[in-house]
Amino acid sequence: MKSVRQLGEDGLITRICRDLPKPAHVIVGPGDDCAVVGAGEELVLLKTDAVVAEVHFLSDEKSTRVGWKAVARVLSDFAAMGGEPGELLITLALAPEVSVDWVDGLYRGMSSCLKQHGGVIVGGETTSLPQGTPTMVSVAGKGRVARANLVTRSGGRPGDGIYVTGRLGGSIHGKHLDFTPRLREAAWLVSTGWVTAMMDLSDGLAKDLPRLAQMSGVGFELDRDSLPCSEGSTLSQAISDGEDYELLFTSGDDLKPAWCEKFPELEITRIGTLLEGAGDSIEGGWDHFQR
Repeated sequence: MKSVRQLGEDGLITRICRDLPKPAHVIVGPGDDCAVVGAGEELVLLKTDAVVAEVHFLSDEKSTRVGWKAVARVLSDFAAMGGEPGELLITLALAPEVSVDWVDGLYRGMSSCLKQHGGVIVGGETTSLPQGTPTMVSVAGKGRVARANLVTRSGGRPGDGIYVTGRLGGSIHGKHLDFTPRLREAAWLVSTGWVTAMMDLSDGLAKDLPRLAQMSGVGFELDRDSLPCSEGSTLSQAISDGEDYELLFTSGDDLKPAWCEKFPELEITRIGTLLEGAGDSIEGGWDHFQR
């Protein structure tokens, strides 16, 4: 009998989702950064994400940083679809020895992130775990996006440039806990009409770029020499580390002049081109079940 380790994360998701129905009001189902539902000019974004101790954060990490990360991950996915955050539900799975102070700090961190970037906690659930079990924090969120601004992973076209915001690699040194969800930048990008496909970089460029290309039905050529590496990071780490939470997007236009005028404090880099056919392949990135 095949295990989830043998199947891998992408294979498991494909298997889980293969027989799911898609009613008419479901515009985007499984496989993108968010699900999208609705029938009017304003659509609803749906997303759930979880962080687990010793997987997404160390058990002795400050809980304020854990709280920030837990909600910022969901906000980053809203940004990747061109949307903005709305209401969030928080599920806490805690062993009985977890301190109340730790939980208080967790919510301070979540509230701080939402105060800066939008969104509000409206409820949730708590459940107990056996003693010694790692803590899990799950965030389910509803966002919104104008139909005209919706961007998915599937709109890339041969000849489009491939871009990333910021710098990649080295997330283990702390930025995976303190990153800024690129909501403001994504809102501007979709308002220009120049972006053809977009997602956020959570599992590493090696995992996420092929996903975008596959959903767009194209290949890609990656210019490895152009990759913007974080200080102290190698090219391999920029490709594979994951948890960058930068935007990966494609466009047929030269975005850099307008971008640099609008966001001089945050660089973008063209790292390749979408192609007809298979194109390049890259190995690495994060897979939950193959560690």
